[in-house]
Amino acid sequence: MWKVRQIEMTNGKPRSTYRHGDLRRALIDAGMALAREGGPDAIVLREATRRAGVVPNAAYRHFESRDELLSAVRSAALSHVAQAMEEELAARPKKRRRADAARAGLRAIGAGYLRFAQAETGLFRTAFAAPQAEWGVHDAPYGAGPGGLDPFQLLSRALDEMVEAGALDAKRRPDAEYLAWSAVHGFALLMIEGPLQGLARTKIEPLAKRVLDMVENGL
Repeated sequence: MWKVRQIEMTNGKPRSTYRHGDLRRALIDAGMALAREGGPDAIVLREATRRAGVVPNAAYRHFESRDELLSAVRSAALSHVAQAMEEELAARPKKRRRADAARAGLRAIGAGYLRFAQAETGLFRTAFAAPQAEWGVHDAPYGAGPGGLDPFQLLSRALDEMVEAGALDAKRRPDAEYLAWSAVHGFALLMIEGPLQGLARTKIEPLAKRVLDMVENGL
């Protein structure tokens, strides 16, 4: 179905060895490969070290526990989500009216999110697999895409642009991120691990469009 560019890979395959001084990156690459194969539960520190081509004790210089590796892989996975959203934004049709352009931006954010969820299910599940205490405690670059913003910040910016363009009433702007995110994320979960996961593309795409219509019109 939808194709999302993969990064953090070498020649299409996870690295089996690491360059001097780059073990942390190699372990994250290995964790990403594991996440692609089986989601967050597949990320095991010992297996990541095996794939990186080092003894298990070597990993402890960079990750003291499996949870620390999972957090680093989550950050990388969120960055991939953000990149997919940015790519969709860059590909959106040009609009003359500022309000139309802002609406198209919001739709692109949602479309990129949904496409990534379906194309990279393991990474998508990993990106959002965290205990409550872990949310909001990271440094600013955590989960940021090429443009420097994480997925939530990209959504927030799109909503701000709608207000500035007159496409969204400023009184309805507070916390609108959570409403839009809930609708799109919920649909994504139905696609990848719920009753919609076996649905054909010809069925999914019209439903996805209606979800995005609902978000845009409901705000």
